[in-house]
Amino acid sequence: MSGLTTSEAPFIEQARHSGELYIEQPYDLYTEENHAAWRRLYSRMLPRWERYANRHFQAGLDSLCLSHERVPKLADVNRFLRPRTGFTAKAVSGYVPAFLFFDSLRNREFPTPLTIRRGDPLDYLPEPDIFHDVAGHVPMHTDKNFAEALVRFGECAHTAVGIAAGIRDQDERVRTVTSMIKAMARFFWFTIEFGLMVSSDGLRVYGSGLLSSFGEIEHAIESPEVQRFPMQLEWAINQSFEIDHYQPLLFTVQSFDHLFQLVGCLEKWMTEGRLSHVAPGEPAVNESDMRSFLEAAG
Repeated sequence: MSGLTTSEAPFIEQARHSGELYIEQPYDLYTEENHAAWRRLYSRMLPRWERYANRHFQAGLDSLCLSHERVPKLADVNRFLRPRTGFTAKAVSGYVPAFLFFDSLRNREFPTPLTIRRGDPLDYLPEPDIFHDVAGHVPMHTDKNFAEALVRFGECAHTAVGIAAGIRDQDERVRTVTSMIKAMARFFWFTIEFGLMVSSDGLRVYGSGLLSSFGEIEHAIESPEVQRFPMQLEWAINQSFEIDHYQPLLFTVQSFDHLFQLVGCLEKWMTEGRLSHVAPGEPAVNESDMRSFLEAAG
């Protein structure tokens, strides 16, 4: 039985075929193999988190009471998460178009896939899974300052839509929206997914792409091959990235107050037109992401 294994789950495929993006978690479909994969992933990450994760993540793990042994029920996760910051993990069947994703953050909802990668090999991840999102992202959502930065980032998407709505020429609107999506995606990548934080104990990880990766969390802190710089907004929004290898360039923030201020600056630059002409390159803006913004702009 494939259960809810990533790329092999009939329940998920049926939901996608039916156009159902937001779904309920069919917990009984998880197989023992699915639970074993969670158990192996969680147990091997524990010593890495203790050594490299920031203290806010560690506190979040404790407050969520995640099981070490079995895939978590999102209802249980939300029972501990919601009272802390108002955030909830919301089950989805697959990829969430960019505007809908950012708008979810604004509404304190985090779109969360339900499948889990195969147990062998554990490090191959064809798409984000429940371990990446619940063990990597969600503990950070228990921190009030981090949560407020996420909400404000979501508000930037509405600012972008307002700017797009004011552009009458369709070609110019598409070009401007493409640039703004690139800038937002790059900012999210270098902060929420792959960010480092300065602490009294040295650099620590707060980016969830690192927090869910057994190999890269150590590489990000220890490897001489990684260039680490204080976050420079103009650099980050113009810096392309590739997703299929360890990141050679990472940025640091001082605190989540600092991160919140950076998001505010991002939005200010957006209103000034400074995100309307960012450098070309990755990430590509796919059709569903573009459509989600243009439809919101009307």
